[in-house]
Amino acid sequence: MQTIRLERWAEFVAHADAMEGWAFRGHVSAQWPLVPSLTRRLLQFSPEPRLWPLREARAMRVFRRKAHIYLHDRTALEDDLRCLALMQHHGAATRLLDFTKSPFVAAFFALESATRDVAVFALNTPALWSRPPDFDPSLTRSVIDPRVAGNFERYFAGNKLPVLWYGEPSEMDSRLVAQSGLFVVPGVLDQPLDVILDGYGGSEGLLTKFVLPLSMREEAMRALYRMNVTYATLFPDLDGLARSVSYELEAIWERLVEDYERAHPES
Repeated sequence: MQTIRLERWAEFVAHADAMEGWAFRGHVSAQWPLVPSLTRRLLQFSPEPRLWPLREARAMRVFRRKAHIYLHDRTALEDDLRCLALMQHHGAATRLLDFTKSPFVAAFFALESATRDVAVFALNTPALWSRPPDFDPSLTRSVIDPRVAGNFERYFAGNKLPVLWYGEPSEMDSRLVAQSGLFVVPGVLDQPLDVILDGYGGSEGLLTKFVLPLSMREEAMRALYRMNVTYATLFPDLDGLARSVSYELEAIWERLVEDYERAHPES
């Protein structure tokens, strides 16, 4: 995996412009490994990898058995990838890694609440489209597609095959659409994405990690605000609007300061 440390927002924009068709993911800490939330949860509370497939299967089974109470359309529960996407959407730990087709959406998620240097990972999805893993060239992206009935159980649930698939569920929710989102689905939970990619001919050229220093945050957030990349647009509901107000506490324009000082000269 190539790591590039940047200093100015314009550098990130230039790199992003050259990565047409890639997928991106932001991390609020540059130190975090590229693993899904399910891995982090299991490492913390269930550190026996041999039992991870049983725990993941039970979590999905419990969700399916009860989620229908809250759903108008229950068909999502019958599709493994849509079920996992629904779980992820509502806060469950899953093996899905959220990526986006927009480098600026990824940068927003990395920087919005940053208190340290952050990272944006760029995945070369065009190169991966037709590249199978070295250990079994028959396991192409189309062959392991988890949208196909039975494929999640066959290629992913056993936690034995170091493969990865990327793409969108057969039906997308409003947040996934607003965020230009897609999922990366790893076949094993005990290896970070860069290690899995080493089995695809090497992660060099397939995965780039951009380190954005905390000193870049103010400049970047102003640029993203002007691009209308905010919580209000990325989460098109009342929750997103409310979360977007946090940045309004930071973004105070000179005109407003001047108006305030004219109205309160004594202060």
